[in-house]
Amino acid sequence: MNHRSLAFRLGAWYTLLLSGIFVLVGTGMFFGLQHYLKSNLRDTLIRRSAQVEQILIHAPAEDTNSNIDREIDSRVAPELNNRFVRITRLPETPIYRSGMPADRSFDPSAVSAISPTHDTKAAVPITTIVRDQHLMIRATPVSAASGDYLVELGISIEATDAVLNRLLDLLALLLPALIVCAAGGGYWLVRWALRPVDQLSQTAEQMSLQNLSFRLPVVPSGDALERLSVSFNTMLGRLRDSVQTSRRFLADASHELRTPLTVIKGELEELTRESHLTEKDLRERVGSVLEEVARLEHLVSGLLVLSRLDAGETQGEWVDVDLAELASNTAAHMYLMAEDRGIEIDLSALQKTVIQGDRARLKQIIVNLLDNAIRFTPRGGTVSLRTAADDRGSVLEVADTGIGIPLSAIPQVFDRFFRVDEARSREDGGAGLGLSIVKSICSAHGAEIDVESRPESGSCFRVRFPRRSIGPVPVSAARAPATSAPSGPESQVVVPVPFVASADAPGPTPKA
Repeated sequence: MNHRSLAFRLGAWYTLLLSGIFVLVGTGMFFGLQHYLKSNLRDTLIRRSAQVEQILIHAPAEDTNSNIDREIDSRVAPELNNRFVRITRLPETPIYRSGMPADRSFDPSAVSAISPTHDTKAAVPITTIVRDQHLMIRATPVSAASGDYLVELGISIEATDAVLNRLLDLLALLLPALIVCAAGGGYWLVRWALRPVDQLSQTAEQMSLQNLSFRLPVVPSGDALERLSVSFNTMLGRLRDSVQTSRRFLADASHELRTPLTVIKGELEELTRESHLTEKDLRERVGSVLEEVARLEHLVSGLLVLSRLDAGETQGEWVDVDLAELASNTAAHMYLMAEDRGIEIDLSALQKTVIQGDRARLKQIIVNLLDNAIRFTPRGGTVSLRTAADDRGSVLEVADTGIGIPLSAIPQVFDRFFRVDEARSREDGGAGLGLSIVKSICSAHGAEIDVESRPESGSCFRVRFPRRSIGPVPVSAARAPATSAPSGPESQVVVPVPFVASADAPGPTPKA
């Protein structure tokens, strides 16, 4: 038996508790019965002593001792009633003592005298027990016309002692038996009560990463075990989702990395096979390889940013940041990219609002959202930036008049490697990581991001920052930023360069 097990400890505590209750009940029963029996004896002594006292009080002053003896024998009959009666005229003159009782339960001649109190007016009755004779004696001082007396009247307690001794014997046999039964019953009850826990444990042992769809049985008991089962199943569901997400992420990352590696390998193999290449051909092949290397570097950089955000690295310093000024300066860096695509950037709705955060990471949010808006807006469209403050905090909005997002895809736009249009995203150099990075940075700043969009009507990404954040918010899946940002002028480029962080564009050209 494992003495450290929960079943043993619960059984032991249950046994100790019941044993203590049994002992307390037995002790209370014994002393309660003892008090009850002795109280009855005292009441009997008081009544019988009052009879003797009345005989002495009503006796004439000139009455002789023989008349008192006859009155006591006739009215009290101590021998027949198994009573002990002794009367002493104070200070020390005995005038009456009862004879041997009918049941011979005590010897009257062996009962020692109780020391009398000469001041009968100040004296009070005394009740004592003579153990060697098994007697309870009440000594009462009496003041009568014929003199002052000490009346001693006793009753045998042998029958009372016999009853109490039998009760002690019964308790001595019964209590160990009850304790043994309590121990056995407690062990059985604990094993029965913990049976659902054993079933949960056995079921949990059958689970593995290949069998995360398995669920624990839920017993509708309404107690902690049911709540534990439900909570455990909920945790298993989250674990399954997390494992599936990790597997999907690993598969997507492997697929994304394999494409440029395959192109690079093919180009290099052709270079090794072809011995007569012109300088122009060689430059084209090397340029193709460099493009794939840039794409590969861009993808790896995005993965590195996400891994640092997931790890909760917080190297950036949190400072007061004017969101409107940051958005304006960031848009200026991307003006050439928008101009090349024939897109107008509208900054008329920027209102001054100050938040706290990592300036470099906040700039990454704006860069990534602007990049998505510019890349998916047709020529002649408009991308609008808006900043504002309200009672709930500060708001950053990036809206466009682009192709929009299907309603079915909106819940997944922040998933890693997710693309609404796979072919078009690859052509634009996107890896599907930009919005994931935005989501992680927002979570690290305690901000919420949502999107409203309809196909062919444009999209609006809205980031809501809490009022005056005081530090990074610990988040399980997206934490504080990993790299620190220079605290210099707004025109300074984010490190790493903005679109390496965004993981969705080959890199913007800063405004000249």
